[in-house]
Amino acid sequence: MATSVDDLGLTVTVPDEVRRVVSLVPSLTETVAASRRDLLAGVTDWCSHPADLDVPRIGGTKNPNVDAVIALRPDVVLANQEENRAPDLDALRAAGVPVYVTDIRTVPAAIESLERVLALLGVSRPAWLDRAADEWRGAAPPRERVIVPIWRRPWMALGSDTFAGDLVERLGFRNVLGDSPERYPRFDPDALAPVDLVLLPDEPYAFTPDDGPEAFGGMPFACVDGRSLTWYGPSLDGARTRLRATIDAQRTRTNSSE
Repeated sequence: MATSVDDLGLTVTVPDEVRRVVSLVPSLTETVAASRRDLLAGVTDWCSHPADLDVPRIGGTKNPNVDAVIALRPDVVLANQEENRAPDLDALRAAGVPVYVTDIRTVPAAIESLERVLALLGVSRPAWLDRAADEWRGAAPPRERVIVPIWRRPWMALGSDTFAGDLVERLGFRNVLGDSPERYPRFDPDALAPVDLVLLPDEPYAFTPDDGPEAFGGMPFACVDGRSLTWYGPSLDGARTRLRATIDAQRTRTNSSE
């Protein structure tokens, strides 16, 4: 048997050769699938990448079928401190299932955490992780003030101490709610001081040009790929280029239509 320490500082004991993995996190599912798809024995209903992944589904990130996970006899379950519920993870541990929990709040922390996860599974550091580390090293000088809604009814946005918030700053934006004491504060669009840009991802809430921008009184906006903005894993490779291109293209169209 081998031992490792997860992001919460908990010791996790796994077989010397891990052969069966259940992932409760879409980003981690994509991470494992990109290198050793054969290891995946089960994933959540929300694990959408890769699109052709054909393994048992065990429910959602917040409501996994714990008995179904146990029945899959995983060598380790991959989870996340924010995305998964502690009672579900405790129930798995009580059944003797090793659970490795990630806690990712910055882009550099994501790179380091993913490297540890892959090492736990016996997977060598992949080329996409090296490219992502190079791409996201350092932060661009903040040029514009943005708000990044993630939900409506009620309205919620990125606040402080979040992975996506750190990524936004590294893109060269200043999150106007980045100093909030809350990670995902509620806010009132009608009371919001003007910002340079409203960034509207298509997940977790599926904002579109027809659903979201109308609440911000004509402020400039850009609808962006939520996976590039909020997922850690292979999606980090090239995400800076994709996001900037999307934002710049939409801004060009907005300016040309004025």
